[in-house]
Amino acid sequence: MHPLDEFITLQNRRHFFKNAGLAVGRIALAGLLFPEVLKAAVSAGPKTAAHPHPPLPGLPHFAPKAKRIIYLFMNGAPSQIDLLDYKPKLAELFDKDIPPSVRGNQRLTTMTSGQSRFPIAPSIYKFKQYGKSGAWFSELLQHTATVADELAIIKTVHTEAINHDPAVTYIQTGSQIPGRPSLGSWLAYGLGSECDNLPAFVVMTPRWSAKRDAQALYQRLWGSGFLPSKYQGVALRAKGDPVLFLKNPPGVDVEARRDMLQALNRMNEQQFLRYGDPEIQTRIAQYEMAFRMQASVPELTDISNEPPSVLKLYGPEVTEPGTFAHSALLARRLAERGVRVIQIFHREWDHHGDLPRDLPLQCRDVDHACAGLIQDLKQRGMLEDTLVVWGGEFGRTVYCQGPLSRDNYGRDHHPRNFCVWLAGGGVKPGITYGETDDFSYNIVDKPVHIRDLNATILHCMGIDHERLTYRFQGLDQRLTGVEPSKVIKDILI
Repeated sequence: MHPLDEFITLQNRRHFFKNAGLAVGRIALAGLLFPEVLKAAVSAGPKTAAHPHPPLPGLPHFAPKAKRIIYLFMNGAPSQIDLLDYKPKLAELFDKDIPPSVRGNQRLTTMTSGQSRFPIAPSIYKFKQYGKSGAWFSELLQHTATVADELAIIKTVHTEAINHDPAVTYIQTGSQIPGRPSLGSWLAYGLGSECDNLPAFVVMTPRWSAKRDAQALYQRLWGSGFLPSKYQGVALRAKGDPVLFLKNPPGVDVEARRDMLQALNRMNEQQFLRYGDPEIQTRIAQYEMAFRMQASVPELTDISNEPPSVLKLYGPEVTEPGTFAHSALLARRLAERGVRVIQIFHREWDHHGDLPRDLPLQCRDVDHACAGLIQDLKQRGMLEDTLVVWGGEFGRTVYCQGPLSRDNYGRDHHPRNFCVWLAGGGVKPGITYGETDDFSYNIVDKPVHIRDLNATILHCMGIDHERLTYRFQGLDQRLTGVEPSKVIKDILI
């Protein structure tokens, strides 16, 4: 929506009465021409309260396959060669230099650009085919492999960004330059939410197990950029109260909080009548949401009524707040309560060295819970209208960074190809899309740019990525930018 259009929709009483003369005439004419329509509108009566998360007029653009999305983001870039892109021929090329014809003029990071050679490091992990689809999975993903026939695995996602912050910013917001809205904010803006007591967009950042510091996560990765701030993601904390100031301070009860909020809203309404700033309406809505969350969030995070059979799906850490498994269960609970976008950022997949030490720890964090989430959604009948996405910001190199041995190696950043899987929400189950060369270094069939991935996600949610725009700095901005992007229809039902 254009900001001017938004301002008009929020016009105050003075503006309304100023234009009421013409409006009354139009209403009278409508009553003469369409009496049944007018009668139905009057009998319906006014709404008692505005929905805090309404969709934009005209959205979705077409019937969506997915009502909501759960995005499992592996921040730091998982190694596709060690997890999903099986390359058996590499075993016989151990410690041989990658051919210049394969590496080409690939831009290198400063971590490996000074290396005198680029020795090939085959994966030390065993792979097997699973399900009717015959998809290849590493032994590190043995639980995810059990739901192979529910997944669409894309092996050929690629990006231009080669360092973490611009790469994560790029896939999350459509630009390597900070300041644009995140995918979740675009969806919350366009589609709103079916839930009145929780935000439309919720983020969780569970702890990780790898033995090193993780790349930083910035709130702008789930921020609203130039969209109104009410569309930014709300982060649930892993420790303490899930949301700051969730509990009233001593001496303040619910009635006192309600009275204070009503008085504050009256003052904000006066400010809005004076200045007409839409952000004031956002402030009012956010205060109201915070009040409702004081009741809804404790109920959300209380998993004591979950049956043991469900808890077992997610693995032994599911009852420990702050773990990925616990976050995955909360994601399902958020989804069934009508939250539109749920995103989990799991950090520290950046394995420049000691990959055989750290990658198994990271996979142990997420593998069981990812499979459990898919199974849980399916048995509840929710998978068909819930889109689940798993992936990182780029891939890892086939050549080793630093010392190489038979049982230890590291991998540098590799933007040319990496793997993402999707499930549910209109995605074809049990397929593998695209192919890379024998080195998992170049795409040989069916490339998927991250813009195409985002266009496909929007499509599953009923949105034409070219039509969801917001006027900013003189341009009709959109998530997929101005460069050509396409929906990957071959992976869709």
